[in-house]
Amino acid sequence: MTHLTLDDHRIEVLIGNLLRSGVLLAAAVVLLGAAIYLSLHAMEPTDFHTFRGEAAALRTVPAIVKGAAHFHGKSIIQLGLLVLIATPVARVAFSIVGFAIERDYLYVVITLIVLAVLLFSLVGSGVA
Repeated sequence: MTHLTLDDHRIEVLIGNLLRSGVLLAAAVVLLGAAIYLSLHAMEPTDFHTFRGEAAALRTVPAIVKGAAHFHGKSIIQLGLLVLIATPVARVAFSIVGFAIERDYLYVVITLIVLAVLLFSLVGSGVA
């Protein structure tokens, strides 16, 4: 039976790949949403005199996912931004796993606290 061993360098490489992949995925999703949005709305005149906030369909995760599933450009752009926000959160979660594999339980606890603060700030701000 083989034991799962990860040294610090290997974990750093994996985390770097996670961050790179998350940013590239987020950019691809935003570009897709922008292409869809611009293909439908590029010629609409813009009114800079009146401020209009985002629609309710772009303020919650379930509504964004539903809109993206229906190929609404703005919803897909918002989904890309959510992927971008989720990328460092995933990095922290992966770090917990890495520290647990290394049996560095002090850092597991510290990183769990950091993850809790991140999640609390996201839920408290209305993103989640």
